[in-house]
Amino acid sequence: MKKGFSLLLIVFSIFFYGVNYGTVYANTNSKPRPIEEFFPEFGGYTTAEEAIKKFEQHFNRDLKLPLRIPPITFTHYLGRFSDLDGDKNDTLELKFINEDAPENHYKIDVHPVEHKIQIPNKYIIKKVNLKNGNEAIYMQYSGGWYALVFERDNWQYMLSVDERVSDKVTAEVLVEIADSIDYPSEKKNALP
Repeated sequence: MKKGFSLLLIVFSIFFYGVNYGTVYANTNSKPRPIEEFFPEFGGYTTAEEAIKKFEQHFNRDLKLPLRIPPITFTHYLGRFSDLDGDKNDTLELKFINEDAPENHYKIDVHPVEHKIQIPNKYIIKKVNLKNGNEAIYMQYSGGWYALVFERDNWQYMLSVDERVSDKVTAEVLVEIADSIDYPSEKKNALP
């Protein structure tokens, strides 16, 4: 009995020591890297203006962007043009984020309509009409995002918002944002 208890005590001691060995303590003074450093280095993001310019030059045509943004606050506006394999998967991504409120996250993705993303029915919540008569799809997709997808001027747009702010940025708000593209043909890429 004493041998069994002693053996159990040794095993427990080894387990306890092994679990606590190598414990790491965080420095409370350490801060995460600023967004201005992190997103360009690890995500390939640049300024929104630079990404838009590269996208338009790549496809040799102008792009109209919404004049409105969601009614939530943002601290940073970033862009990324992904030139992956010819034109098939080339895309422009504009990201609007708030470093103090991570739920305030809004994206605009644009693809050429000839290489548009097909939306599976299982993600579609409803279809709505835009002011110009085009149909848009309001959807929810994996990762906690709601989006409005529509076509205009040979581009496919996807306006996406984090589900945590979907009570403020509803389908109707996204439709208003999409409708704000309806301005004269002069080159106007509006960012806040």
